[in-house]
Amino acid sequence: MILVTGGAGYIGSHAIKALKASGFESVIFDNISTGHREFIRGTPFVEGDVTNASDLKRAFDQYNIEGVLHFAGKALVPESHKNPELYYEVNLVGGLRLLSAMMAHGVKKIIFSSTCATYGAPAITPIREDTPQNPINPYGDSKLAFERALRWFHEVHGIEYLSLRYFNAAGADAENEFGEDHDPETHLIPLVLDAAAGRRPAAQIFGTDYPTPDGTCLRDYIHVTDLAEAHVSGLKSLLAGKVSSQALNLGTGTGYSVREVIDTARKITGRNLLVNEVGRRTGDPPVLVAAVDRAREVLGWKASHSGLENIVSTAWNWHQRGIAQKLPS
Repeated sequence: MILVTGGAGYIGSHAIKALKASGFESVIFDNISTGHREFIRGTPFVEGDVTNASDLKRAFDQYNIEGVLHFAGKALVPESHKNPELYYEVNLVGGLRLLSAMMAHGVKKIIFSSTCATYGAPAITPIREDTPQNPINPYGDSKLAFERALRWFHEVHGIEYLSLRYFNAAGADAENEFGEDHDPETHLIPLVLDAAAGRRPAAQIFGTDYPTPDGTCLRDYIHVTDLAEAHVSGLKSLLAGKVSSQALNLGTGTGYSVREVIDTARKITGRNLLVNEVGRRTGDPPVLVAAVDRAREVLGWKASHSGLENIVSTAWNWHQRGIAQKLPS
């Protein structure tokens, strides 16, 4: 049985689906603060919080856990600036309590949902795993703090781990069962599609004077299905003892600008959505693109669903279905 913390969330729900397709049994552990009961869909479920040791003990006592996929956490950069203590409490302290519960129950394998935000604003791209990590917000720093804890728990307690550093997760599964529904929504593609659907008056471009081909930021977008499949590949490798504990980037190696995303959304939706150009946001690096060769070498994995048109198309199908408006908040 695989414990999936945050399994009722956006990426966690796709990981549950990928686990089932690969023959794994799983149990969702989630406090439903940002996840959705609609996403649970018959998977065994323990409602609990990673910051609560008794909740974690209940899950590990109830199920025979052999590995953990750890998605539960806080992930909004602006919120992390306003409330850094919440981010260290959930992302670091909650992670440490999860590790303690694992050790108490003899569980030694964990895959951690980390982020490219641990790199901050690197001077050189593509970003490699050995690029210096200098987070520029409490969110990235709290994720890096838990990455560092994992390395010490590996050395001292024998915990085997993979820290998977995501770039920009996007899209929805091909069967349109799960998709992106955050409150508040901060990600570019759903915001642009909201504008295309008339749920917002316009899309916004934050900064048009970056040193990039069209003046807008470049980001490496990876389809959420590819992320889920990378977790399953990593889990299989960890359980089989075929991979050493380490951090891996998950991206495509290709960057798309904000204008390219908007143009693609216009093409896919057939809507001439309005755009407002405003000033830069503090802390937005001009370019964030992953070097992806290590994940290919270590896991035998590469992104196969992450063309920009497929990402936008699957995300638009999800928007069109209207599930996001019906989900409980």
